[in-house]
Amino acid sequence: MTESNDKQEKFLGAYFDRDGVLKLSRWADILSWVTLTVYVLTWTFQLLLFLSQYANGMMGDKGLGFLMGLNMMSPYLTQLLPGVFYFFGLQAVSKVLLIMLDVEDNTRRTARK
Repeated sequence: MTESNDKQEKFLGAYFDRDGVLKLSRWADILSWVTLTVYVLTWTFQLLLFLSQYANGMMGDKGLGFLMGLNMMSPYLTQLLPGVFYFFGLQAVSKVLLIMLDVEDNTRRTARK
């Protein structure tokens, strides 16, 4: 067996590019906030439009009762949920990437001791 005294290349372990993983984590974090903001703004504008139409009587003249008005408002209660789920999903991706980096760093430190 021949042993080489040449300096070995840097061993990267489980992840290939630490900076790339950190950038991906940051982008997932930013994208989650952008997605939540878009959903909240869309939901707010649509809810305000519905409430202004309801308050001005645009729907009351056509025989819309109180219970039918509440029934028409039910989609606005569930419209924000996909944005919240996307937000938490992207936040989870961001945090899991950071956790995996920490696990890899701790494993390397332990292996060196």
